[in-house]
Amino acid sequence: MTKRTVRAACPHDCPDTCAMEVTVEDGRAVKIRGADDLPFTNGALCTKVAHYLERVYSPERLLYPMKRVGRKGEGRFERIGWDEALDTIAARFRTIADEDPRAILPYSYAGTMGLVQGESLDRRFFHRLGASLLDRTICASAGAMGWKATVGASVGTDPEAVVDAKLILIWGGNPVVSNLHGWRYLQEAKRRGARLVCIDPRRSETAARCHEHLAPWPGTDGALALAMMQVLIADDLVDHDYLARHAVGFEALAERVRGCTPEWAAPLTGLPAETIRALARDYGGTRPSLIRLNYGLNRCAGGGMAVRNIACLPALTGAWRHPAGGALLSTSGNFPVAGAVLERPDLYPDTQRFPPRTINMSTIGEDLLTAADPPIRAIYVYNSNPVAVAPDGNRVREGFAREDLFCVVHELFRTDTADYADILLPATSQLEHADVHKSYGHLYALANRPAIAPLGEAKPNTEVFRLLAARLGFSEPALFESDEAIAAAAFDLRDPRAYGLDAARLAERGWARLNLPRPFAPFAEGGFPTPSGKCELHSSLLAAAGMDPLPAWHPPRESPVSNPALAARYPLALISPPARNFLNSSFANLPRFLEQEGAPTLEIHPGDAAARGIADGTPLSIFNDRGAFRARAVVTDRVRPGVVSAPSIWWRKFSGDGQNANAVTSGALTDMGGGAVFYDCLVEVKRA
Repeated sequence: MTKRTVRAACPHDCPDTCAMEVTVEDGRAVKIRGADDLPFTNGALCTKVAHYLERVYSPERLLYPMKRVGRKGEGRFERIGWDEALDTIAARFRTIADEDPRAILPYSYAGTMGLVQGESLDRRFFHRLGASLLDRTICASAGAMGWKATVGASVGTDPEAVVDAKLILIWGGNPVVSNLHGWRYLQEAKRRGARLVCIDPRRSETAARCHEHLAPWPGTDGALALAMMQVLIADDLVDHDYLARHAVGFEALAERVRGCTPEWAAPLTGLPAETIRALARDYGGTRPSLIRLNYGLNRCAGGGMAVRNIACLPALTGAWRHPAGGALLSTSGNFPVAGAVLERPDLYPDTQRFPPRTINMSTIGEDLLTAADPPIRAIYVYNSNPVAVAPDGNRVREGFAREDLFCVVHELFRTDTADYADILLPATSQLEHADVHKSYGHLYALANRPAIAPLGEAKPNTEVFRLLAARLGFSEPALFESDEAIAAAAFDLRDPRAYGLDAARLAERGWARLNLPRPFAPFAEGGFPTPSGKCELHSSLLAAAGMDPLPAWHPPRESPVSNPALAARYPLALISPPARNFLNSSFANLPRFLEQEGAPTLEIHPGDAAARGIADGTPLSIFNDRGAFRARAVVTDRVRPGVVSAPSIWWRKFSGDGQNANAVTSGALTDMGGGAVFYDCLVEVKRA
């Protein structure tokens, strides 16, 4: 018997990006565990990835190419060979591209966060083809733009330094479920005496473990932040020295928020004015203070501005001075990723005849049905499951059901989207291919080495695009680079932060910390990566885009205050946060996790339930003008009155009624960044 241990990295859309060790015996992976030597992973994996071998060796894995033999959506296929599959794809792409290559659309997101399998040869191939570009907006684009407009890049407090904070606001996130290793550091801060406050419309698993929970109405975080600013300035709790040296626009901001008192914000947020005032004074009077915000709050009409407003707070109080202070949304901007080298946008052909066109992934249903000049005639889906996860789900399903749409899906499993494929290709798991990873929740880069040979005839994304490039007659060397060569060029090694990230050293150890100081206090002495080099309370980026350069109030699209006529018909605000046992739609097909989740549920406040004759366990229909889905009632005070919560996201085929929460979500977009507004959604609920 041969036995070896292989270093790997968790590929999923989670800030923890864990280092893993895979034990292989006679070519089969028999054990997976978190690496002890990476401090952030600390030898532990979440309950999902701890059972990763059940995903790798699932009897439901796709192992061979297939072609559709039934109607779109039926999920009926027959096995074919790789040659037939690739020849079919190449022939259809060639025919379409001869007329207008922009009629071909790639569709991918964070099924893997790897720089090799997630954003390298795929981008090169579709650039060379001249296909439509995809604006990957579905999760974080609004918040990322709001943060960038203020701070300059996705840089913030070192997650390992937060243990010394004295006040921590956990705003719009649930780290117990979605940032487990980060939660360990927040708990340590609590043990050392920090006060933890959770701001979330739902009393989440995290909120239940904090000293205080504030439950604002969904989509009103921006108003809460403005009112906090007003109190900080009115009570002179600001750091005038830090503002003078390291911020721009304070005087204009002070004038803007003069009327944004807690009394103004109270009816908007549903929080008492004195609660808001006490929060602001506590924040302004505690050093060091940290805001750990997450992307949940950016999934509303005003999500971008809400993140921007919150991002202004640490500059007002000078919280950035301390390594444990400031704010953290994402660490990804610390990594010197060589984006242009990975993606090669220069491969795009002559644009005079076919100028580049961009399709927003958050409006894919509408675009498949109505896009023109040219209409979308082919779509290639990988690293994503849009029929389950994209908003306005009935329009999405209608778009994918077009018989004239040529659809290719490259997947590990027969997802909801795979059921609509014309050609279905088997993909490798993380244990079967090479990759390299950055993180958005810590400061370590990771290497992933293949632990086992691909199962069946599965192929990684990169290999399929090399094969398709050859069949289409492309000759550019960049389209045929090996995974190892791509990984070696993924980070810009000229950047001082990349010292130690060369491919050989990274692969040998499995991980390396960015070359950043310890302790790392990114803006203690200013140095913001903005055009001014300062925290931009008055944003030059927004001004250049013709947008309001100052923090502002952008209300929800759907709420009793902003849209009372709609609320009269649909009075309940629906949020659909991640189910504890799923990761977006990953793991949501595996028996262990389906059994643990049980069935789709809807959390509803006892008062709202009583008014509708609903008891715990009652089958419900949740509906609005866009559609309906069914779930079982969980009557609980974990949600505030007027708010209901549907843990998500269920595959349609396992939900019981062929629907999920996206049957009622909107295809509308956020105020900036073109993001999806999943949590800006009014519904009514009745007994099914």
